[in-house]
Amino acid sequence: MIYHENEKKKSELEEQQDAVAFVAEDQIPIYFHEEEIKEPSSLRLLSLFSGCGGMDIGFEGGFIAPRKSFREGAECVERIIDEDWVKLKKNRFCTIFANDILPEAEAGWTTYMSRYHHTANKYRRISLVDLVKMHNQGADIFPQNVDVVTGGFPCQDFSVAGKRKGFESHKDHEGKLRTDDVPSEESRGKLYYWMKQVIDITRPKVFVAENVKGLVSLGDVKEIIQRDFASADGNGYIVLNPQVLHAGDFGVPETRERVIFIGIRIDALRPEALEALKQECIPEMYNPYPSPTHNCTTNDESLLPIVTTRDILGKLPEPDVAIDPAQSQYSKAKYLIHGQGQTEIKLDGLGPTIRSEHHGNIEFRRLSEQHGGKYIDELADGKIERRLTPRECALIQTFPPDYELVIKGEGRSYKLSSSGAYKVIGNAVPPVLAYRIAKRLEEVWSIYFGE
Repeated sequence: MIYHENEKKKSELEEQQDAVAFVAEDQIPIYFHEEEIKEPSSLRLLSLFSGCGGMDIGFEGGFIAPRKSFREGAECVERIIDEDWVKLKKNRFCTIFANDILPEAEAGWTTYMSRYHHTANKYRRISLVDLVKMHNQGADIFPQNVDVVTGGFPCQDFSVAGKRKGFESHKDHEGKLRTDDVPSEESRGKLYYWMKQVIDITRPKVFVAENVKGLVSLGDVKEIIQRDFASADGNGYIVLNPQVLHAGDFGVPETRERVIFIGIRIDALRPEALEALKQECIPEMYNPYPSPTHNCTTNDESLLPIVTTRDILGKLPEPDVAIDPAQSQYSKAKYLIHGQGQTEIKLDGLGPTIRSEHHGNIEFRRLSEQHGGKYIDELADGKIERRLTPRECALIQTFPPDYELVIKGEGRSYKLSSSGAYKVIGNAVPPVLAYRIAKRLEEVWSIYFGE
């Protein structure tokens, strides 16, 4: 929970939220039989490369989000919490399986998602390559009757900020340096193909895959991935031309662009829906991609204004007086003349792309005058040059303000440390962006499948 300046008296709602304890116990890496979903209208979601849950939180809904990310009176808002925050309604999607290899991501996911009554057994902290191999050897790994598969397959090998190894990644499927005995098919750059194999196995009606914008400019990589996904289940999927979505267009206060692949199972579609999706220009009523809600890149004054970093960070206390450990513990890396992350954020604009690699490249909340800082009033008020905190990074990514980012373990250890929080938040899909994608899929679901 965020603590605002002067530690205002908590409302009844805040007290209710604080009353819920979220403790991630030691996790069992594999659990083969999860309880069935009781609600008949629920859509069963299998999540791959789940990380700390950005995509899953967005698809499930029911989380706290910036009020300015949504229109006043929006039907998707369950209630207004205060002038800055709203609680969103729950979506139809319910996660039945999640997976990642990072223990920090597991700690964050299981702690937060317990409020949706998800047990830790739903999260498999094991490589997807190993899970598919275990399935092929006869183990009961993946659930049945899956409606949607989502996955943000690893992006480091496609990012313009990385070495752009693409399919020829020097890392294996566990993120370790490849050795000569590791097949190239098991490299980090080809993990999308193992996601495709899960689609083969589970035959969802829809899948959503996410990656960095840089993928579309890396030779013919986009076309290869699109073709490979379409070949799932014996060429059983129509994979639409992937679209690059700018998070700022959807109420996220961040300069973040991601390419989204959407595939739909052909034999599940109604005939008229299949014909519409085959068209070069898909009719709007059948288009599964969400339309922009905020005037970031569209130059459309009828849309909402962008959500700025000031909108979501303006009332946070400084780390030296904060109670929230995710606000009080932050990177002390010194200012560098060269390299990423050596600029201060724009309070009246979008935040920077929050990155995962934590090597002194977390942007500054403010710089000193000596280093070109522009927030003179803050500096005059005694506020120091410092980098963004994990909480600030998470809010820029639109993670709920009550998402626990620093989780104690045994003794002095941490299940999720502040350094680990930077990493998993930087890897995540912004929940508000994922929510927009999920709501659009809900809208087209009945015209696609008649359900």
